Amino acid sequence: MGRAFEYRKAAKLKRWGHMAKTFTRLGKQIAIAVKAGGPEPENNPTLRSVIATCKRENMPKDNIDRAIKNAMGKDQSDYKGMTYEGYGPHGIAVFVDTLTDNTTRTVADVRSVFNKFGGNLGTMGSLAFLFDHKCMFTFKKKDGIDMEELILDLIDYDVDDEFEEDEEEGTITIYGDPKSYAAIQKHLEECGFEDVGGEFTYIPNDTKEVTPEQRETLDKMIERLEEFDDVQTVYTNMKPEESEG
Repeated sequence: MGRAFEYRKAAKLKRWGHMAKTFTRLGKQIAIAVKAGGPEPENNPTLRSVIATCKRENMPKDNIDRAIKNAMGKDQSDYKGMTYEGYGPHGIAVFVDTLTDNTTRTVADVRSVFNKFGGNLGTMGSLAFLFDHKCMFTFKKKDGIDMEELILDLIDYDVDDEFEEDEEEGTITIYGDPKSYAAIQKHLEECGFEDVGGEFTYIPNDTKEVTPEQRETLDKMIERLEEFDDVQTVYTNMKPEESEG
């Protein structure tokens, strides 16, 4: 299935184990989408996309509606997307994606974890060469779909040839150029695909082997980072466990 699939499948197994954390993360994404494009999903493609992701994560409709309503409040904080990067223990690159209303607090929190585990927080962009930045869309599979034809239709948007098919969920996930996010979403919706949920991700272009003991330490560091409400996702170039041995 390829590098993106292997990496994401392993990450998916351990990611967002705590439902409350997932809903906090998605609530912030709703707030940003509403502030940027308004509270009506039919007139706000980004909000439609986030709501589709909320449904896939089993976020209750009441939570979604409340998040939209809260985002319209005058005293709601403005969230800003910030990515922090550096090296964790054993030379593993770590990318920390955040949505924060207080960058001073967030960078202090992130740095404290890097320091605790003997890592080094670098400058923004210093590790960008180790990861490919992608947009990804997950949508319900349609009967009789020809994926080769769909990928060919999307070739102008630098969509990857490889795609993921989740037979249990009945969904397909594709990856493309982040700059083409809106165009890809529009094309998928015009083709009649339902619940088109999109987000951005980082995929390591090369992964590093680690020992079980090293993995345990790195996993503890990742878990500590994910405890912060501001942290959306933590990416590393550590080789997925299930592909070893």
